[in-house]
Amino acid sequence: MRHLILALALAATPVAAQEITVEEIATLPEADVVFLGELHDNPWHHENQAAAVRALAPKAVVFEMLTAEAAAQVTPALIADKPALDAALGWAESGWPSFDMYYPIFAAAQGAAIYGALVPREAARDAIMGGDVVAAFGEGADIYGLAAPLGEAEQAEREAGQMAAHCDALPESLLPGMVLAQRLRDATMAREIVRAHDETGGPVVVITGNGHARTDWGAPRLLPDHLSVRSIGQLERTPDETPPHDAWIVTPQAEREDPCAGFKTQ
Repeated sequence: MRHLILALALAATPVAAQEITVEEIATLPEADVVFLGELHDNPWHHENQAAAVRALAPKAVVFEMLTAEAAAQVTPALIADKPALDAALGWAESGWPSFDMYYPIFAAAQGAAIYGALVPREAARDAIMGGDVVAAFGEGADIYGLAAPLGEAEQAEREAGQMAAHCDALPESLLPGMVLAQRLRDATMAREIVRAHDETGGPVVVITGNGHARTDWGAPRLLPDHLSVRSIGQLERTPDETPPHDAWIVTPQAEREDPCAGFKTQ
């Protein structure tokens, strides 16, 4: 009993927001859900995620990059065959960065149940165009934060963030829908995390972009109080202000073309 009480105490112990190394992830107090954030095109981030998954040995891994239907196809035998897994997931046509970067995460998760939290493109497009996300999400829309509007300040901040992320090239009329689509993605992710924990007992690791791993308005905020949560972001430079994560790792910057070049030529 003493060991059980100690374990529960450790799991509930808050950790001051701090920069860490990937090796230190396993030394943090245990949590039911651990978000491992990323910049999608940064290979160091995926190397760190794979190392963290090996160290944490979760019962389930939730991938932002997979729909629930795609994740249901993943078996240990399929994970052992990289080309077959690539083909089964249709990764080359998915729009995500190279499967070579993501496959080590799947390999590290061998033995864990695989879940998917990706909102299908059609549903995301409908949300952007002002569709009824409550009806599209179905049961639990109120639980996962979709039934009520955001506060005015948060809505404005999130719209500004969407504009900046798209190189200040979006029509302002699209911004509310872009925010709504992001909220739908967060809600879907939270729902799948809860399902993964209910079905496996956890712990659950979540592979996702840094935005969805934000503790202030991302998927962590939507999880029920009985689940302890740890969010780890990955950055390419030391931040000037404390990021919206419990901890963060700073890595080299990925080589990439100017993300705004396409907008500039339009």
